[in-house]
Amino acid sequence: MRNPITRYQLDTNAAPLSETAQSPSRVIQAIKKVPEITVYFWIIKLLTTAMGETTSDYLVHQFDPKIAVALGGLGLVIALALQFSVRRYIAWIYWLAAMMVAIFGTMAADVVHVVLGVPYLVSTVFFAITLAAIFIVWYMSEKTLSIHSISTRRREIFYWSAIMATFALGTATGDMTASTLHLGYFSSGLLFIILIAIPAIGYALGLNEILTFWCAYILTRPLGASFADWFGKPPSLSGIGLGTGLISVILTILIIGFVGYLTITRKDMKSTEL
Repeated sequence: MRNPITRYQLDTNAAPLSETAQSPSRVIQAIKKVPEITVYFWIIKLLTTAMGETTSDYLVHQFDPKIAVALGGLGLVIALALQFSVRRYIAWIYWLAAMMVAIFGTMAADVVHVVLGVPYLVSTVFFAITLAAIFIVWYMSEKTLSIHSISTRRREIFYWSAIMATFALGTATGDMTASTLHLGYFSSGLLFIILIAIPAIGYALGLNEILTFWCAYILTRPLGASFADWFGKPPSLSGIGLGTGLISVILTILIIGFVGYLTITRKDMKSTEL
């Protein structure tokens, strides 16, 4: 296997060698563009999915939907451009990109249903096929779907393409269970708690780490969004009526707090071999 430092020196997207020359493990960490999978990762992931749902709903009801979608798209482009421009994982930049993916991914799934009139079941199947296609092409190209290997520009493109698809799929799935299946938001949230326990148990029992990660990642979207909608939507829509604006603000504050904590403590930057 090629020495990590040699491989690092050949990576044109990597940071200067002097920044991490102390040890191969620090070199490996420096060229990674994603956080380590810790409990903080899952907490912030759930918060961003919930925030994306309520913020999207708030924006499209407060502004002209076309303007809201355009602003969401612009924010996504800026956040991803910033993420791709840096040479290593930086907590606030990564989670800013994730937040904008959450907001715009929700908008994209809603546009397919509300504007184009596509049933939630159809859009769920469509986004599932799209995500499967991304995974297939990614694996054929890179021979791995592990997020621990996101250290090149091409793998990063595959990664964020998959993230976009998971958010759109999760949004459509959550809306399908709440509306099409008439479960409501709270019952949908309970359903996804049960479903997300399956990959968690599978991981504990030794099931493939990459498979269980992506299954759990997909399910965090409808899980977080279902409970966010339950808190924010009015009782007439099976919510408790706290308001999407208020919930968005609360969730954003929580996200900032957790990301700030990780920025200081760097608990999401354990050294892991690619």
